Amino acid sequence: MGFMSVLSFAHKLTAERLSPGGRAIDATVGTGSDTLFLAKAAGPRGGVYGFDIQHAALALAGERLRLAREEAPAALAPVTLLQRSHAAMAEAVPQDWRGTVSAVMFNLGYLPAGDADKTIITEPESTLAALEAALLLLRPGGIITAVLYPGHEGGGREAAAVEAWAAGLAQPDAQSIVYRQLQRDSAPYVVAVEKKKGADH
Repeated sequence: MGFMSVLSFAHKLTAERLSPGGRAIDATVGTGSDTLFLAKAAGPRGGVYGFDIQHAALALAGERLRLAREEAPAALAPVTLLQRSHAAMAEAVPQDWRGTVSAVMFNLGYLPAGDADKTIITEPESTLAALEAALLLLRPGGIITAVLYPGHEGGGREAAAVEAWAAGLAQPDAQSIVYRQLQRDSAPYVVAVEKKKGADH
């Protein structure tokens, strides 16, 4: 049995902290895989917001959610998809979400759909702003997972920026971990941040 994939590892960490009725955010909707996962985990009494700057991503995610609702209409949380930068999440979600969100997932890089423009990638500046916003929105004990892709152009710079941000968090506020394959520098990896119970963000 091999190690868990980075996506499975991110889902495992998230599932341990997002209970039915919880609130979650998909910071980078992409094709909607994480959005659907969060909607299932939060359940019908929960809530999910998803962000992406590309209309194509939101269309793919919307279709994925529609098909899932047809199969199990009562199983998913209500999902709000917004065509906005993830850096705007703190202003875009309702005010009462601040300090109550159980999980925020980032899957960085480009939209992996076949005909998508691979030159449109997440950028370190907006991603770091989004991570700060996510930490503000998290409840104590909540988690941020970021899947990083150092193998594509620009990806290494973003991965290094995210890792440095997570490493620089004050220990009383949050703890951070890295899950990665050490023999391949270009392999995707996960940085996860858990907000500490006593954090006053």
